[in-house]
Amino acid sequence: MTEPPRQRRRPAVSCSLCRSRKIRCDRQLPCSNCVRTRNESCVYASQASPVQRIRPGQATDVLNQQPQAHTIHLDRVPNAHQPPAYHNHQSDFLVNSPSIISTVSNHSAEVEALKSKIKQLEEQLSRATQPHTHSPLSSSKSDIETSTSRITNRLHVQYENNSGRPAAITRGIMNKTRLLGQSYWMSGLATLLRELFQTLEPYFLQDTSKIFQGFHRCKALARVIKAKRTPKWPTPPSLDLPPKDLADKLVDCYFQTTETIYPIMHLPSFQIEYDALWAPNREPRMAFVVQLKLIFAIGATTYDKQFSLRPLAFQWVYEAQTWLAEPDLKSRLTIQSLQTSLLLLIAREATGIGPTLTSIPAGELLRAAVTMGLHRDPKHLPHTTVLAAETRRRLWNTIIEVNLQSSLTSGTAPMLTLDDFDTEPPGNFTDEQLLMADPEPTPETNLTRISIPRALRKTFPLRLTIARFLNDLTSPGTYEETLRLDTQLRASYKVLCQTLQSYTPSPPKFALRATDTLTQRYFSSLHLPYFSLSLHEAPYAFSRKVSLETALKIWRSTYQSSPSSQFTRFLTSGGGLFRTTTIQALTIIATELRFQLQEENQSLDPVPLRPDLVRVLEEAKAWTLECMESGETNTKGYLLTHGLVAQVQGLMRGVTEEDMHGYLVRTIEESIETCLGILEERACEGQSGLVTPSNVTPELVEDGFDFDFLVSN
Repeated sequence: MTEPPRQRRRPAVSCSLCRSRKIRCDRQLPCSNCVRTRNESCVYASQASPVQRIRPGQATDVLNQQPQAHTIHLDRVPNAHQPPAYHNHQSDFLVNSPSIISTVSNHSAEVEALKSKIKQLEEQLSRATQPHTHSPLSSSKSDIETSTSRITNRLHVQYENNSGRPAAITRGIMNKTRLLGQSYWMSGLATLLRELFQTLEPYFLQDTSKIFQGFHRCKALARVIKAKRTPKWPTPPSLDLPPKDLADKLVDCYFQTTETIYPIMHLPSFQIEYDALWAPNREPRMAFVVQLKLIFAIGATTYDKQFSLRPLAFQWVYEAQTWLAEPDLKSRLTIQSLQTSLLLLIAREATGIGPTLTSIPAGELLRAAVTMGLHRDPKHLPHTTVLAAETRRRLWNTIIEVNLQSSLTSGTAPMLTLDDFDTEPPGNFTDEQLLMADPEPTPETNLTRISIPRALRKTFPLRLTIARFLNDLTSPGTYEETLRLDTQLRASYKVLCQTLQSYTPSPPKFALRATDTLTQRYFSSLHLPYFSLSLHEAPYAFSRKVSLETALKIWRSTYQSSPSSQFTRFLTSGGGLFRTTTIQALTIIATELRFQLQEENQSLDPVPLRPDLVRVLEEAKAWTLECMESGETNTKGYLLTHGLVAQVQGLMRGVTEEDMHGYLVRTIEESIETCLGILEERACEGQSGLVTPSNVTPELVEDGFDFDFLVSN
């Protein structure tokens, strides 16, 4: 009996050329051997026709051909212009082809491999043929408007292309050498203030006008006052301290204010060294003395309403700056040096010494902390005590918070992401518990010195996202994304309020108002870019409502609650985020009232104004006067505020458009006279004689009216 022909137990998986040459085939389409030998066709046993290699010149012709039932066309040319959609259709046709399925029905592994290979080639072709994707910054259309005046110097404002809209969205401002992002307090208000600047501009140019002479006399007096209170540089630190009773009050002022939201010091450890400082025959450490003087400087801002210790506060800040400026950086990589650097940043904002430029040293402080490993949680580091571990967590928490706030103030992108650290929030321990060997955390509802910073830390990821959304170069900046972030921020703010209300005992008022103002600033920063546009277009009405209500909440927290409160004194005497946030709120309220009154002139019925908004105008004038009386030398903020209020009050009194110009000028002249009286009195303290008009020279006004004019010089 004749045996039947022997059959292969498994199908051939190599191509015909490799099988005939008995060489290893990599089973590609076409295989590497066919590519190397330039074989025009690579044929497999399961195919009725060969797989053709496509040359670059043939790519377009192949794409235009109709797919055959038993042929797989593979494009291996990177620049072939083949639509991915067509490729997907072709793949579905081939994979589901009856011929192929019937051929390999018993070999499911080969079918899956074929599907996987086709999908891989489709992805490669899609990546090769899709057009180059530009970043949002390079693809977005924007216009840059440049204006030059005595008031603003050369100012470049970048607008989003408004496409014929009555108002545009401000994306950034270039003033002098600084590039300011959307979170900068003036970014969304530059267009709205242009009318006021244009009205006052001629009077800052006429040498014979009262505004010109009075304003530049104020500049001369301000320079005399600043020269008296500013120490020489460098200022080596000394062991001189104020009397013990005054020092105790300043320390109490510090621990009742900024330490409640920016924890830096361990109170028991501080108290031991502080008490030893006053002992007879003491030998104090200079590092601790520098820390203590910075605490004095911060406490001095709320010590009294007039900030009578401002010259001493300047002295203490300059001494600390000199101490940290030594070139030996290695000796400064200590926990105590980080504490001193943090205190210096807060003291500069509190006293108004360059408060809008603290983002630069804040970035340096962040890098120093990373170098020391504070960005890693202590559980990933060598074992240490509870006090040391929690001190590192508290310092890192304060460092990232200060960096985020300085980013929002200066309009720069935060130099930090959530992937850059894994340090956990500080535990809810009292300072006394940290001295124990193995303490148990205090229940969440029990208030400790670290409770409010822990509550703020829960909102940190979202606030960091908002700061990046506003200031990053690659941010999409769409209104839809703004509304999405607003929704998330409202949910986060609700949880934050519930947490603060659950504490027993109740948190200090300073901490509550500071926390609320910090959070409200993010609402304002999100919607302020659309505020000008919302005055003309209904789709952005929500931003108008949020901007106004947020501004009113901020004003209530900072002034209306109690003009003599510690928080009000803190922002009246200094600068930084709290000061600029308050000024931003005043500007929004005044602009809203002015627009409502202008709309009333175009309607038959009068528009009722909200009494709470109107009341803010008089309070704003009183607050800016308090700023001048507390030692402020920069009159520009006072003049601008009174100019904005004058526009609104003129419209309320029915002043015609023709008479508004003169009304505004008279208001500014009266404001300058008030400033002159305050500055002359302060300049004469401790000396005889006044600064005469002969002291006024053209050089005094070369610095112009920059966008830091509402914070201390």
